[in-house]
Amino acid sequence: METTTEKSVEVLNDLIEINNDRIDGFTRAAKDLGEGDADLKAIFDKYASDSRQNVQELSAAVGQAGGELETGNTVTGTIHRAWLDVKATFTGHDRKAILAECERGEDAIKKAYKSALSPDSNLSHEQAELIAKQQQLIEDGHDKIKFLRDHQA
Repeated sequence: METTTEKSVEVLNDLIEINNDRIDGFTRAAKDLGEGDADLKAIFDKYASDSRQNVQELSAAVGQAGGELETGNTVTGTIHRAWLDVKATFTGHDRKAILAECERGEDAIKKAYKSALSPDSNLSHEQAELIAKQQQLIEDGHDKIKFLRDHQA
């Protein structure tokens, strides 16, 4: 039987892994952009940086809970595969296609954060507050990516 602490640590570690996927996805996307895409590169770099900060905060929360920290990327789990799929599809795509793929990844991380905040996650009040704060940044990033995608010529 899984304890409340074990469940919350599992949830935090899942968010660490998908944030690592998000970092890799945006880093890859930024590298695949052309010279005329400095605006997108700056946005992608910011979102990768935001996820690095998320990972630091989530890692601290795992430590405070006395849990074992996961440091890698996701290997299994359908909710996380979207960012992995996104990373593999950038080469040779135009701005709109890259933005569409990034939005798919953002949809996956949004879903992970929503799931993390469900009552069965057994999060402490502090953990839930941290995740809700990060969720807002994720939502803002998703909305920006979607807006940019929708307004490409």
